[in-house]
Amino acid sequence: MKSHWHGVFPAITTQLRRNGSIDFDATAHHAEVLIDSGIRGLIVLGSLGENQALTPEEKREVLRAMVEVVQGRIPVLSGVAETSTAEAGRYMREGEQLGADGFMLMPPMSYRSPDSREILAHFRGAAKATGLPIMIYNNPISYGNDLTPELLADLAGVPNFIAVKESSGNPRRITDLHRLLGNRFSWFTGVDDLVLESAILGIDGWVAGLGIAFPKENQYFWELTRKGAWDEARQFYQWFSPLLHLDVHPKFVQYIKLAVQEVGLGSEWVRAPRLILGGEERKKIMAIIEEGIANRPKLPTPAPSPAPASTPAQPPNPAPARSPGPKKSKAASPT
Repeated sequence: MKSHWHGVFPAITTQLRRNGSIDFDATAHHAEVLIDSGIRGLIVLGSLGENQALTPEEKREVLRAMVEVVQGRIPVLSGVAETSTAEAGRYMREGEQLGADGFMLMPPMSYRSPDSREILAHFRGAAKATGLPIMIYNNPISYGNDLTPELLADLAGVPNFIAVKESSGNPRRITDLHRLLGNRFSWFTGVDDLVLESAILGIDGWVAGLGIAFPKENQYFWELTRKGAWDEARQFYQWFSPLLHLDVHPKFVQYIKLAVQEVGLGSEWVRAPRLILGGEERKKIMAIIEEGIANRPKLPTPAPSPAPASTPAQPPNPAPARSPGPKKSKAASPT
């Protein structure tokens, strides 16, 4: 199965209300803003989407809702974060029926195995449940299972594994992966504050986290790396880096949701055991976010595309009526 995934595939949050219920309208509105920024795919129910805090029924409701919102404009991938291989397979079978375009498969959540046979068996076994394409998620820091280049080479024979989200935090891995596996997979980075370093070494895509709070800037920065505009990219990175660092903390969900709230794209409410930020920690993270907003780069306005010379320009078709987006969520305050 040839990989067709490339570009920015942000991991979107699952927007919640103060009482913990899912705010489907707010999540849909944020997805629309991200699509308008130029992303090439959308990942729901990843770690940032609080997958493990949702019930099995809620996960399926979120996936169904997002498929309906996106309407095939870009691929919708669902995170798969289950405690067993059987449950991962069951979720993917049902996710395929709900209209998912693919999956981002994580290792089993409750078992950190030192045995590579068990790691490989989980990924192979889960993949048999669907014919849809799958992104392998390697994050040994968070999940304790390290899919080394050699182990990924072992999985290369599974045809619907088409991409890898590499989040080991070691950019040297990218060169090792290219040397061993070439373009067998689409290579995505999943570590926000290593994206420039990873882009220089050669990646196809970025599973962005913090960038969902600054979607236009995030996409502009990515395009700089595609053009090889390294001097401008480095300068842009100076502004972006303090924000991107928020993606690599154990409280990255709270940090990123707070940033999303402060730019008016959602709210910071989370599910227990997570709590919204308070005290000195909140002040520290707010200072980073506020500085980022205050120094937000002014992006160039793209020039309008000229009409083809061979045919006269046609007036645009009337835009279909759209319902207004959800009202902006009120800022949450620590209690």
